[in-house]
Amino acid sequence: MITAAPDYILIGHLTADLTPTGRMLGGTVSYAARVIKAFGMSVGVLTSAAAQEPLLDQLSPYVDEMVIVPAESTSTFENIYGPTGRTQYIRGVAAKLTASAVPAHWLHAPLVHLAPLTDEVDPAIASHFQTGTLLLTLQGWLRWWTDDGRVRFKPYFNADVLKEIDWVVFSEEDIADAPELETQYRDTVENLVITRAERGGCYYHNGVHSTYTTPQVELVHPTGAGDVFAASLLAALHRTGGDVTVSLKIAAHLAAISVTRLGLESAPTADEVRSVMEEAGYGSAR
Repeated sequence: MITAAPDYILIGHLTADLTPTGRMLGGTVSYAARVIKAFGMSVGVLTSAAAQEPLLDQLSPYVDEMVIVPAESTSTFENIYGPTGRTQYIRGVAAKLTASAVPAHWLHAPLVHLAPLTDEVDPAIASHFQTGTLLLTLQGWLRWWTDDGRVRFKPYFNADVLKEIDWVVFSEEDIADAPELETQYRDTVENLVITRAERGGCYYHNGVHSTYTTPQVELVHPTGAGDVFAASLLAALHRTGGDVTVSLKIAAHLAAISVTRLGLESAPTADEVRSVMEEAGYGSAR
């Protein structure tokens, strides 16, 4: 019987991403699980997918303990990139993820990452983790979709929920339709990071603003970079004993590496994590 919690808990849907070359595994949990394994840590995933979903076989090698809520379909996305950015469609949605599906021994995990993509993560889950560091990648709570599946923006702000969360990470693109949300989150969340692609990003600690930079690289594909950044940030904070400045630098460096490659292979390798950690002055990733 498993009694010890994995080091890093991920809660969110894996996705099937429709691409010109076929159906591919995607989603924050899929990118982040690879990142955390590269940091040498154990991973627990709570997700949902269709029965006999073959993409689960690609995720499993990076996960030490997986809980799958049965669903009629796997969450499925189609991203279309053009001169004005990305148009996104949802072609299927798996089941909701609630606190009742969280194994009891996970509740004391040191690191917890809420990773909603289709508004599937019940915000009430946040209050169930009392001892670890809790990070939210916000994007999935900012989405709704029309009957044809086209993803649209919806604002999300619940101060009671947000005060349960230690770190909130989102991109400026996520709130482009409501930039005033930056001020609301800044004034509510203890640690807020807003990523700005090649321009780095900003960090608010209890409302106090600072910035960080990112290495300049040749862009191949941006999908997954935000997921790599967020998972790397939480893992680096754990490895560095909470050194925020260095952890932001590590996360930005690993996210920059990720945009030079395509798909899940954009996640950093253990050697890349080790090299970036050593460059930051923290020796091995382990």
